[in-house]
Amino acid sequence: MRVALAARNVQKLAEVKKETGASVHACDVTEASQVERLFAELEAPEFVVYNPSYRVRGPLLELDREEVKKTIMITAYGGFLVAQAAAKRMLARGRGSLFFTGASASTKGYAESAPFAMGKFALRGLAQSLARELGPKNIHVAHFVIDGGILKAAGDARAAARGADGMLDPDAIAETYMAVYRQPRSAWSFEVDVRPWVEKF
Repeated sequence: MRVALAARNVQKLAEVKKETGASVHACDVTEASQVERLFAELEAPEFVVYNPSYRVRGPLLELDREEVKKTIMITAYGGFLVAQAAAKRMLARGRGSLFFTGASASTKGYAESAPFAMGKFALRGLAQSLARELGPKNIHVAHFVIDGGILKAAGDARAAARGADGMLDPDAIAETYMAVYRQPRSAWSFEVDVRPWVEKF
């Protein structure tokens, strides 16, 4: 596969670009014009993963309204814009895969984390609707609930406290995405949740 990565800040993609040979593209997913430009550059990708999210935390009465709006715009509205741009090209080709990255907050709203839950619930609802609309048109839509802490680097103090395999390994997450991507369409999965074996749920 030829891999393309997009982010608001492409500088943070430098290491992964070097490791994978991916192309990198600047894109603010809350801006329709930037999303359209991104997809024009990508030459109709067959497999799109939507991962952007943003969060603000705090007691309800102390939440900054603009920060809440930003959370929902990036986490949910951006997913809609990317899905629309991707689906237009996938429908023209007659096939494709569109995957959305969710979180624990996709299915349960935690105290003092309402904006993130709002955004992730909305993204999950978008994915459910699109799976029903686009699945019969040969576009595989799937939603992944990443339920647990993600291992950031060797020597992570949180990982040491949790013990062996106590946090999600990014490579293991990627393997799960690829397993779903390779599914035959007679047995497509819509939702997959992944969590470390020690995680409570």
